[in-house]
Amino acid sequence: MSSTSTFETASLTRLHWFGVALAAVTGLVHLYFGVLAIDTLQGVSFVLAGVAFFVAILLLLVGYRRRLLYLVGIPFTGVQILLYFYLNWPNVLGPGGIGDKVVQVTLIAVLVVLYRREA
Repeated sequence: MSSTSTFETASLTRLHWFGVALAAVTGLVHLYFGVLAIDTLQGVSFVLAGVAFFVAILLLLVGYRRRLLYLVGIPFTGVQILLYFYLNWPNVLGPGGIGDKVVQVTLIAVLVVLYRREA
């Protein structure tokens, strides 16, 4: 009986794993704030965004169309940043929100590098 793994992680670099960590952090932040406000449309959208980050991690780990995943992840994460400032203006300086935006900007940079490496 042979054992097979559904995960394809042998080709992942340290940069990939850094991106996974960043996506997990922002996914957890979105889930946390979403659950706090789950009875609002904004709360539901936060939960959905958090789930999307974890689905993206899963897709990466199974090796599903990684280059497309990077390409979709860049604007998806960028929209999260824009929506944060739009929905929270002028009170945008909360440490949780700003910290998450730093994580997201870094994630976008990682995704750009990964996308360009696989060109």
